[in-house]
Amino acid sequence: MKVTKRDGRIAEFDEDKIIIAISNANKEVGGKDKISRASIEEIVKFIADKKQATMTVEEIQDIIERKLMEFGKFTLAKKYILYRDRHALVRQANTTDESILTLVRNKNKETAEENSNKNSSLVSTQRDLIAGETSKDLTDRMLLPERIVKAHNDGVIHFHDKDYFLQPMHNCCLVNIKDMLDNGTVMNGKMIESPKSFQVACTIMTQIIAAIASSQYGGQSVDIRHLGKYLRKTYDKCYKKRHAKYIEKGYSGEEAKTKATEDAIDKRQEELESGVQTIQYQINTLMTTNGQSPFVTIFMYLREEDEYIEENAMIVEEILKQRLQGIKNEQGVYVTPAFPKLIYVLDENNCLKGGKYDYITKLAVKCSSKRLYPDYISAKIMKQNYEGNVFSPMGCRSFLSTWQNEKGEYVFEGRFNQGVVSINLPQIGIIANGDEKRFWRLLDERLDLCFDALMCRHKALKGTPSDVSPVHWQYGGIARLKKGETIDKLLEGGYSTISLGYIGLYETTKLMKNVSHTTKEGEEFALKLMNHLKETTDKWKEQTGIGFGLYGTPAESLCYRFARIDKERFGDIENITDKGYYTNSYHVDVREKIDAFHKLKFESKFHGISSGGAISYVEIPNMKKNLQALEEIVKFIYDNIQYAEFNTKSDYCHECGFDGEIIINENNEWECPQCHNKNHNKMNVTRRTCGYLGENFWNVGKTKEIKSRVLHL
Repeated sequence: MKVTKRDGRIAEFDEDKIIIAISNANKEVGGKDKISRASIEEIVKFIADKKQATMTVEEIQDIIERKLMEFGKFTLAKKYILYRDRHALVRQANTTDESILTLVRNKNKETAEENSNKNSSLVSTQRDLIAGETSKDLTDRMLLPERIVKAHNDGVIHFHDKDYFLQPMHNCCLVNIKDMLDNGTVMNGKMIESPKSFQVACTIMTQIIAAIASSQYGGQSVDIRHLGKYLRKTYDKCYKKRHAKYIEKGYSGEEAKTKATEDAIDKRQEELESGVQTIQYQINTLMTTNGQSPFVTIFMYLREEDEYIEENAMIVEEILKQRLQGIKNEQGVYVTPAFPKLIYVLDENNCLKGGKYDYITKLAVKCSSKRLYPDYISAKIMKQNYEGNVFSPMGCRSFLSTWQNEKGEYVFEGRFNQGVVSINLPQIGIIANGDEKRFWRLLDERLDLCFDALMCRHKALKGTPSDVSPVHWQYGGIARLKKGETIDKLLEGGYSTISLGYIGLYETTKLMKNVSHTTKEGEEFALKLMNHLKETTDKWKEQTGIGFGLYGTPAESLCYRFARIDKERFGDIENITDKGYYTNSYHVDVREKIDAFHKLKFESKFHGISSGGAISYVEIPNMKKNLQALEEIVKFIYDNIQYAEFNTKSDYCHECGFDGEIIINENNEWECPQCHNKNHNKMNVTRRTCGYLGENFWNVGKTKEIKSRVLHL
């Protein structure tokens, strides 16, 4: 039997929806007014046995009401009618008043803890969150189809970033910093010409980063190699000026050359240090219109073919030196900053096998042991996955698909992501209850729903004029379109991507096979599921010409949201909903005992499948006195996995000066182990949230997940 939805869409009859609807009403009555599970199933069977080819949703609901009354459950029938009416009214009702007032009063815990890098007590951040609540309300009531809103509210899918959907904003991007620096740009109506020195180039770059962050809602990445040219300009400019002066003073040609070279080297070093400091301090002190520091990644890749590789080696080394030192907190103590995220690429010249730049990699390892960053990308493995190319993710882990221009050249910088919708895989496993036939049928139904939701994102951007964000669309951040020109051509043909996210591969495997996906049986099922998701996005791409990709959702707040919803609906399920969180994407269960090498090798199998976004981590203790062990893991990363990172602890207590690991106590509270301070305002805690660092604490589910993490080394 088919069901005609309210919007006219035809779908397969789904008995689970009836069971859930009656069960929700059943919760609101007690004693003899409750209906048994057997009677609910009898109602479902009565409807399923109807000989009609199609029925409307309203016809089915009318039958349910009549059958409830036939069973003598008049109070329950009334509750069901009210439940039905409430759902009919929900799209017309304003839902923002209470959420906004509680935000202002610092009592809206869920919204306040959605992002671990936003301090919701600040007026500037509250302004962004208030606007977000309004956007969510209008999105639910007016912009999205009812079935998408309901699926989101039921935890079937997650329509990401509804708080920005009201405006024509995209997700994340790779900034074309080369174009903007070399050819100039415009910000706030003012022309900014190509810089003549490294220091000025660094200042302009941070201004660009802030402007980009204020007109999109996702992360951005910049390739630091484009600054090498300007470090050489600083040297050449100083050398030329000083050489002429020494000649004027009567020095011989060789003497003038020697003296000018010394001065130019000194000037270059001075600007190198101050320029890198500018980047670090500006990014950590700027506040964008999103209510946080710019979410930016600095990509560090020493390419042999690069004309400015020596200058870039100096820049990368200085970035790592300054990050290793840290940045001072309000107490004047050096702590670990969350941004910029640093990614260091391993290649033949620096993979700790005798390469010219191994000394920089050793510094990177030392920095990772203390400050968590940099993360590592293997050029060797990435080239296998992306047609010989190596490029940065957009922010945390979102990767573009390969795309070539009319000249056949691969292009990555100046491209972007349109948005994400994630599917709740564990919920499908719960409902299927081990029945694989039912699992795959339900999965495909929900993937169709994800496709519809993703097309809503795509269509919302169609027709957007370049004028909405000149720094992106007109002045080189992404493109140089004309005023009034739409961005439509950048949405088609795979130039930009749009992502199907997923969460909880471990829990889904556990539900369907009763084993972890690290076992032989579990791995077979997990890979089959992942390949099915990948094949689905490939099919969508072929059908539409839009760059669909499979993306391992970071799941900062979503790991808790999905688990909470499913616990409310299905109760405590051991190792699934009872933990308080779902496992990030394809990752190994955070509680599972597995060593670093086996974990990375196992998870590497999913990177090529999850080509729209993937990252893996290993949890390590304080390794500052055993850097050789970390170097061995870095060598392993180069040979075995595309993208990996180290998780360690980097905390400080303002009350007693404790510099170690702030613990999570039995009550799920952050507590100094030395003085037992629990005041968040009097401690610095930095943890790997999911691919980036967080420093403003986390929701209850993510906190439980962090507490449950076991060491892999």
